[in-house]
Amino acid sequence: MIETAGTMGATSEVGRLRTVMLHRPGPELRRLTPRNNDQLLFDGVPWVARAQDEHDAFAQALRDRGVEVLHVDALLTEILSFPAARAELIGAAVDDPRLGATLQRAATSHLAWLSPEDLAATLIAGLAHDELRGGRGLAYEVMDRSDFVVPPLPNLLFTRDSSVWIGDEVAVTSLAMPARHRESTITAAIYTHHPRFAGVEQLYGSSLEHLEGGDVLLLSPGVIAVGVGERTTPGGAERLARRLFARGLATTVLVVPIAQQRATMHLDTIATMVDVDAMVMYPAVADSLRAWTVTAPAGVGDDADEVELTVTGPQPFVVAAATAMGIDRLRVIDTGLDPVTAEREQWDDGNNTLALAPRIAVAYERNTVTNAALEAAGIEVVAIAGSELGSGRGGPRCMSCPVQRDPL
Repeated sequence: MIETAGTMGATSEVGRLRTVMLHRPGPELRRLTPRNNDQLLFDGVPWVARAQDEHDAFAQALRDRGVEVLHVDALLTEILSFPAARAELIGAAVDDPRLGATLQRAATSHLAWLSPEDLAATLIAGLAHDELRGGRGLAYEVMDRSDFVVPPLPNLLFTRDSSVWIGDEVAVTSLAMPARHRESTITAAIYTHHPRFAGVEQLYGSSLEHLEGGDVLLLSPGVIAVGVGERTTPGGAERLARRLFARGLATTVLVVPIAQQRATMHLDTIATMVDVDAMVMYPAVADSLRAWTVTAPAGVGDDADEVELTVTGPQPFVVAAATAMGIDRLRVIDTGLDPVTAEREQWDDGNNTLALAPRIAVAYERNTVTNAALEAAGIEVVAIAGSELGSGRGGPRCMSCPVQRDPL
């Protein structure tokens, strides 16, 4: 049964988590091969059944702590009974210059006949050349049988990236990598058409400058950190800041440059909040991480694009963050105890924790040194398996989009 909207939103990373959006990995992961896994942004070919078991255990760990779990595929199936949502998502799926007009028409016809359940599965898992009924046209003829008319979305697993809630509004993000563009169309359609989210304002969109949810940290109410690097551009950070200021959702935005490389693709791969004043951070960057502080005049309205923003800095990130948060200092818990262990555990998403409440965080069990450091600092660790889930380079935070957190 389709549920309607209740209270939603988040003003921090650590307020008690009430509702979260996840995506259980499915047939889209079975599309990964040694030939295409790099293009689809996975470091290997995961054991799908084990990845599903690990994800089920993750979801159950959240439920055991009183968190409501929403699943993307279920939400998507429910909106595909609405003609407007069907047309929108089918159009997005075939809007691909590789296909040509003839193959686009054939693919549209194929998708249009599918039930909501089958259409949802196909939009996520993709449509291969030899699965298309009535395929025709030049592009179809020259395709290899294993090529995709509609590519799969294995990274949909990482629901944090395609949307982020700030206050009572949601930013549908603009994903940088071509393999992920269609994730934002699915997320936007869910927020637009599902009665659960009726009346929710969307403060960002996929057509804007690149911005990904993994780069957005809600340090405290009104204070947002945005990493800029491989996935989020400075222009995306500025656009988000302007919209936050115009809507009264933030008073300060810290813009934090990070290395443009796979190991540090997002800010949350090197730092995440585990308490109101504590962060687990990769020690190799702790001393070098800098932040520019962005503010705007009081009373900014909808014409925020014309307003001159105030940019100061740079300062050390932990100093700028503490100042903006109004605390004496930001406690930093190191990943690992030595450089080699720190590098290994950062690569294995040791920094990518999901706070369930202040001083309670979900983390991958394999990062034993970092987890011990968290516990020594007073953080309860809810350890989960992630040997297969981590092949896409993402941890518990990446795999979760908080929809509702209690205010601090």
